Order: sequence, then structure tokens, then C-alpha cells
Amino acid sequence: MESLLPSSSRSLPHSLLLVMLGCSAPVWAAGGADAGMPTEVEADRVSGQTDTEIVAEGDARLSRGDLRLNAERLIYRDPSDEVEASGNVELRRGEDRIAGPSLKLNVEARTGEFAAPEYHISRRPEPGRSGREISGGGAADKLAFEGPDRYRFFGATWSTCPAPDPDWYLRADELSLDYNTEVGEARHSTLVFKDVPLFYMPWVEFPLVGQRQSGLLAPTVGQSNKTGFDLTQPYYWNIAPNLDATFVPRFMSRRGLQLGGEFRYLQPSFAGEIRAEYLHNDDVRGGSRGAASLRHAQRFSPTLSGGLVLNRISDDEYFEDLSSRLAVTSQSHLLNQARLGYQSAEWWRAEALLQGYQTIEGAEPYRMLPRLSVLGSRDYAFGQIDFHGEFTAFDHPDSTRTQGSRTVLYPSYAYPLRSTAFRLTPRIGLHMTHYDLDEPVSAGARTTLTRAVPITSIDGQLTFERDLQWGGRSLVQTLEPRLYYLYVPFHAQDPDEYPVFDSAAYDFNFTQIFQPNLYSGQDRIANADQLTAAVTSRILDESGAELMRAAIGQRYYFDEQRVRLNNAEALRTGKRADVLASFSGRLAQHLRAGADWQYNPRDHWTERMNLSLRYQPAVAKVLNAGFRYTRDVLRDLDLSAQWPLGGRWYGVARYTRSLREHRVTEAIGGLEYDGGCWVFRVAMHRFATNADDATQAIFLQLELGGLASVGSSPVNLLRRSVRGYGNINDLPDDPVFGSAP
Repeated sequence: MESLLPSSSRSLPHSLLLVMLGCSAPVWAAGGADAGMPTEVEADRVSGQTDTEIVAEGDARLSRGDLRLNAERLIYRDPSDEVEASGNVELRRGEDRIAGPSLKLNVEARTGEFAAPEYHISRRPEPGRSGREISGGGAADKLAFEGPDRYRFFGATWSTCPAPDPDWYLRADELSLDYNTEVGEARHSTLVFKDVPLFYMPWVEFPLVGQRQSGLLAPTVGQSNKTGFDLTQPYYWNIAPNLDATFVPRFMSRRGLQLGGEFRYLQPSFAGEIRAEYLHNDDVRGGSRGAASLRHAQRFSPTLSGGLVLNRISDDEYFEDLSSRLAVTSQSHLLNQARLGYQSAEWWRAEALLQGYQTIEGAEPYRMLPRLSVLGSRDYAFGQIDFHGEFTAFDHPDSTRTQGSRTVLYPSYAYPLRSTAFRLTPRIGLHMTHYDLDEPVSAGARTTLTRAVPITSIDGQLTFERDLQWGGRSLVQTLEPRLYYLYVPFHAQDPDEYPVFDSAAYDFNFTQIFQPNLYSGQDRIANADQLTAAVTSRILDESGAELMRAAIGQRYYFDEQRVRLNNAEALRTGKRADVLASFSGRLAQHLRAGADWQYNPRDHWTERMNLSLRYQPAVAKVLNAGFRYTRDVLRDLDLSAQWPLGGRWYGVARYTRSLREHRVTEAIGGLEYDGGCWVFRVAMHRFATNADDATQAIFLQLELGGLASVGSSPVNLLRRSVRGYGNINDLPDDPVFGSAP
């Protein structure tokens, strides 16, 4: 980190050099034997001796290296390397500037005093260190230089806003800026915004280059119909470069006092975080409530790794009552998992897994206690061999549910043929499954089941290209037809005999129609004698970037469906599957569109349709419109926008409505103001947690560049809700973490 004053300060051998610059002032240059740079003094009138004292008057200037000192009068004493300056004194180095009526400074020790200074200092983090450049300044009654890169101001102000009338500033009886430790410290300080004191702090530390720093963080303020007035005052503890913790007390006027915290750690071979929060007594619900989570990942060796994920809440309504973020309140299952994996440097990997869930809503999934799996893939001159092996013991807390173990072995062989214009991959495999059940699925069924099903497929694709001129641009258009034939003979898998541990019907889409099974998991292998045909066309620019893509595809059946997941599933009888079509691309310079369509040709109706349109001519200017439709399930309209309103104001909004249920599922309205060195945001958020209940919250944020954010940040909410949302200022300064490590 460079200091305001140069490190070199001793004189050259006592000598005097007089140089006349035309008709301008003389220049006196002196230096010591150990100095790397000379000290030069220039003025209208220069007198004295270099070995004792030099007096410069009238536009006096002293320079050493990149240090510049200007004043009406200055005295430089060579033996002590001290300078006294008076009258419009200005000290500069790089972009740094300190100005005032008088200065006393020991250039070598970098100690001294500056009377009534005005200052502006800018620093970047050292190479290899996280953080961002922060420039700030203010005015003080007195400045004490306390050594290289250390300044102590008395009766001072500090702000990252431009002088002389900053919109916000920190006013302190004593302000210390230490650029060696990159920490600022203020005592008996008040944060003032628009000449209005916001709050008083007896002591506060803040970063000087946007890096991590222990201390009180700015409070967060909010209001919700579930929590009432919501105030959080976090404290951040920067334990070490690879360790930190945040303590988060939270007061909710309707609920009470909640204590929370987070601990994070990072080592060369492992990393993780622990979070917990506890409410001793909920004034609305009654009783204590809490939540905890742990995430840990570790690499034991270059080939052996593991991980642990634990999540727990005290009750099913915890997130709904105590969180105002839809991404949290919409969770239905909390994952708990322990994993150990081995990755061969050659061609195979193995994994041991213990997995369960805490269920908040819906049916509880089976636990895997454990799942042991081996995956391998290797290329030979005669083809490619793949292998999947798995053993899983399934457990369920409901004793009426079928429990037991399942073993799967699935070797396959493929002979891929590839060129720049085509790809053809024939594949054959044998899917073998064995069940050992504690109890039969139904009365009279077997507890030991064995299934072996061969799976054969041929996947082929051609790629054609042609040059295209469009709008004066040279483009490339592709045409990519693809055929996928799949044959799986029927094997009886009666739902009254075969369990369903982890399987479900796949969503019908372009990815699924080229898969060898209708179902996820391993509990059902659907019979198949079918052909999937699809064609994709893309438009590419000269760099190869995709500008537009369109695709259409359909599956044709030569046999009826005879395997089903459960007795409630209706078997398909038609010879044609639904038609799939999609489009995505740029219609104009700033206009993008997307569409997905699933059409049922048997009953002549649309099964699903998604439409989206986005107009984004610049950062913080975006209009989105979307429509989602699933027959007999949903019909949703989604509108969102971020747009300048004039006078540095921006509007942000989102409106999502269920046309099927005739109700608003989510609504957001917000305003943002860019004050240059500060940003103000207010956002109101309403979202339905279920058909009969909704959470309403308000977010307020005052972001002070380079210092802190006061209030509850709605940026993540807006970024998630408004596609294409952009910060109206630069990346917000984070007084806790700086740049992400």
C-alpha cells in the first residue's frame, strides 16, 4: 500500500545546485547519501543553506519522488528532514490531496501536524488481496501524521461523496485512518444524511479498501404482517482470513427477540458454514422456535472427498412465520445428507450416501440408509463400455410403508460413430434389479423380486450448415435432424408387487424424449418400441454465438404402454406422443423472446405452453412479460419491469396473477434513487404462502457507498423477481466480506 508521503527522506551529500528555468524561480536540490531520490525546492525566492535550512517564499514547491507540497512559504531543514509550510498549503501524492493553512512534517518519520485540513484519499487493495478501491474525504480541525500511512483527525468528517457538500458523512470527535491495517476507526461519531443525524455510535470501525472488518454492521429495518416491526443489529467478527462469524440478534415486535448467528471456515482441504437461530418464546404461537443448518465439504486426498448437509427447523410453519423471502418459505423438504466419494483418475467413481429429509409439506420421501453406487465409463478401440451399479437400503418412519433394499446393475455397450457432419450411436445394455423387502407391497405378493430387462437404442443426428446474410451481417444457419429409436421389451412390474421407493414420471420435454425410460429412479423400466424424431435449427454469428434457436419434435409408438408407476396412472394407448416445439432468440437488437409448446394431437388441445418476452435496451432498463399454462393445473400471467422514471428515480415492479384461481400470487412495487454516492431503495412485497394466507413485507435500504447499507436489502429480492434487473449503481460496497473470496 502506498502512503501519502514517500518512504525516502534522507539527504544527498551537502551540496547546492542552482538551476535557472528561463525567467522562473530557482530550484534547490539536496539529498543524503542513503536517499534514493533528491528533495527539490522551487519558489519565487529561495534563500538559506542546504546543510542547515532552506526558506522558500512565493509559490513555493517541494517535491520528492511523487510527493508534491505547495504553499506560499515553506522552510525545509535538511539535517532533521523537516518541513514547515504556511499559506494555502497543499500536499499531494497520486490522487491523494490534503490542503489547509499550515503544516509541520517530518518527511522521514512521516509525523507532524496539519491545521484545519481538507482531504481526499483513495486506496486500492494490495495485489492478491480481496477488496475494492474506496475513495473518501472530508474536513477536520486538526490532522496528526502518526507514521507511514497513518492519519488521526480531530473534529473530523468522512464521506465517499464528492466535496464540498456531501449528501452523507460520518462526523466524529476523533477519526483514525490506518492504511497499513486498512481500517478506519471513529469515536463518538454520528452518521448524518442530508443534514439529518441518523444514529450515534460511540465507537465504530470501517474498512478502507472494502475488505472484511470486525465490528457492528448497519442495522436492518423492515415491516411484515407476520413479524411486525423487524429490527436486526448484526455484529461481524473477522476471526482470521479463513474464519469469520456473524452474530445476529433480531427483534420482532409481534414475536419477540430472536438470537442467531453464522460461522464460516475455509481451509485448503475443507470448507463449510454453520447457521443457527433461536426464539425463546414466540408471543404469537407460543413456545420456543429455532432453525439450524450445517454445510461441510472436505477433500481427504486427490481422489477421496466427502460432504455433510444438515438442516432442521422446530416446526412446519417456521419459515412461513419468520421469513419474508419466498425462496425460503416455498421449501417443502429440508435435506440431510452425508456423502463420501472416490473419484478414480482413470474411468470410474464410487460413492456412499446417507440421505433423509425433514418434511414441511407433502409426503415424506424414503430415507437412503445407505446408498452405495459405482459409475464407470471407458473408451476402447472397439467401443465404449458404461457401468452403473447401486445398492440402496430404503427406510421410512411410517411403518405401514414398504421398506427394504434394492440392488441395480446396469452395464451397457455403445459404438459411437462421429464426424463433423453426423453422429450415430448404437447402444445395448442390460438393466438388472433385485429387491429384498421387509414386507410385501400387498397381501400375497413376494418379498424377493428379480428383474432383468435389455435396453437397446440407436441415436443419430446430422448437421447441415449454410451461410446467411441478414441485416447486413454474415451469419450461419444450421439444420440438425435427429432420430432416436428405443426398444425395451415388456417385463411385468405390477404396482401391487413392485414398490416405488424413489421413482416418478419424468416431465415431458426435449430432454426426456431422448431418454431410455419414462420414469426417474430405478423402480420402473417402461416397455418401449418407439421412434423420436426432432429437428433443430440455429442461427450463429461470426463468433459462433447462438442468436436464435427453434426446434420441433415428436415421439411415435409402435407398441402400447404396459408398465405404469401405480394403479392410478392411466396407460397410454395412442401411437403418437405430444408434439413439442420451442423457440428462443433475439427478435431485434434489444428484444428477446422464448416459447415452449406441448400439443396433444390425439385430443387436439394444448397441454402446456410458456411464453416470454424481454425488452432490455440498457442496464436498469428492462420490461418482461410471461405467460405459463398447464392444462387443468395453472394459467399464470407474469409481468415485471425496471425503468428510469426521471430525476435519478427508477421504478421496479412485478405482478404475477393466477388467471385460473383469480388471485394475485406475488406482487412487488419498488422505487430506487441513485444519489451518486448513495442509493435509496424501498420495495413492498406480497406473496401467497398458500391459498388462504399471504405474507406482506416492506423493505427499506439506504446504501452509503464505501461505508455501509442501512436497512433491509431488497436487491436479492428484486434480482430474483425481475429478470434482467441491474443495480443502478456500481456493485454495492459490502463492509463485511468485500469481494467474494
